[in-house]
Amino acid sequence: MKQAIINAIVHTGEEIIHNGVVIIENDIIISVQKEIPNDIPQIDLKGKHIAAGFIDIQINGGEQFYFSQYPNEETIQDIHDSSLKYGTTHTLPCLISSSNETILQGIEAIRNYKEKHKNGVLGMHLEGPFLNPLKRGAHSLNQVRTPTNSELEEIIRYGKDVIKVITIAPECFTEDQLNILLESGIVISAGHSTMTYEQAQYYFSKGIKLVTHLFNAMTQFGHREPGLVGATFANESVYAPVILDGAHCDYAAARIAYELKKEKFFLISDAAFLGRKVANFKWENFDAHLENGFYRNEEGNLAGASISMDEAVQNAYKYLNVSADEAIKMATSRVAAAINMENKIGKIKRGFPASFVQFNDDLSIVETLNCNSFN
Repeated sequence: MKQAIINAIVHTGEEIIHNGVVIIENDIIISVQKEIPNDIPQIDLKGKHIAAGFIDIQINGGEQFYFSQYPNEETIQDIHDSSLKYGTTHTLPCLISSSNETILQGIEAIRNYKEKHKNGVLGMHLEGPFLNPLKRGAHSLNQVRTPTNSELEEIIRYGKDVIKVITIAPECFTEDQLNILLESGIVISAGHSTMTYEQAQYYFSKGIKLVTHLFNAMTQFGHREPGLVGATFANESVYAPVILDGAHCDYAAARIAYELKKEKFFLISDAAFLGRKVANFKWENFDAHLENGFYRNEEGNLAGASISMDEAVQNAYKYLNVSADEAIKMATSRVAAAINMENKIGKIKRGFPASFVQFNDDLSIVETLNCNSFN
């Protein structure tokens, strides 16, 4: 059945259309126009803004469950349902450094879930376990390890159709291992790494075009050694996602990063849990508690974010001196481009999914209009 969303300020990802009309049919956008049709049901937004639903490529948990602790379909559903409340219609549940058995279990859970549910769960972000232990952050030292050919090949073989992004420390790989991963088609993100500027530029030249949570768990910019941060700034091909909560990244640092990266700058949540409903969490060697709105461990260090994508977008609008449309792109079209899905999601465009977020002038969310809402 066709439906028309009318009287909207439409942020398509390419332009802004005032008094725009979006025609949808069978959960797909079939037209973006100015003319209001009279022969199909209408949804009147009464001048509100509408954009493609946000995309979060690094989210660890929903409002109840943490994916690395419970890598099952119930957790995936929790992440999806919880994300919808905060404007996010597409996600990559993130599995942090774990045993090979748990990694395979997580892959299988995502695969089974996607076979049953045609929604916005795109696949999985595997963050680790092949990280530099010196920059492991909250990842367990017991799980961070150097890749072996056999384990790497098994993960690729079993997860190639599920793992969309893998975070690695490239300096811990042999040339052959890195080539195996590059040839797999999985998007590689460099992070949890001690790479120098020169090392980073070398790996970028090999085909890595993404880093994991800029500034966090990587070598910092210095005037004698610019590090991974400096290499990211200097390389125009590399995408730079930021956890924009004011703690993982100071807003001044984010403004500088945005000015240097522009269209390669985007937002992630890296949320341990959404909604700040889980006050205390302990799992194996990982612990976190809410303290002034942030998750910290017993030592007082940051232990995962608590921000949602709608908060990140509002923070971008407030603190980065950008337009509302630019802040929206940081959570939609830019994210899609970073994971090679710019022709499938992240815009209001013919052939794209009918998944939207409706919001006010200040970017506060009115409603998430997921395609399932129109059934």
